[in-house]
Amino acid sequence: MNIQTDNDQALIYRAVLNDEEQFAVFPQHMPLPAGWRDTGTVGTRDEILAHIKRVWSDMRPLSVRLQIETVARRHLRM
Repeated sequence: MNIQTDNDQALIYRAVLNDEEQFAVFPQHMPLPAGWRDTGTVGTRDEILAHIKRVWSDMRPLSVRLQIETVARRHLRM
């Protein structure tokens, strides 16, 4: 369950991305956990969620997308 408080909107968040190109919302004042990088987008929680909704069109992890592409290329060569 995700409960949002008024304090959530007072905080500044950032959109972060991991090596699998999966997005998350993370408080700007906290250090990033290992494996995550800042995308440069900051704002309220709602603004970050709206940004992620706009830019994250394929939620499959990068490794899955690459594996599917590899299989598809091999299949086309047959």
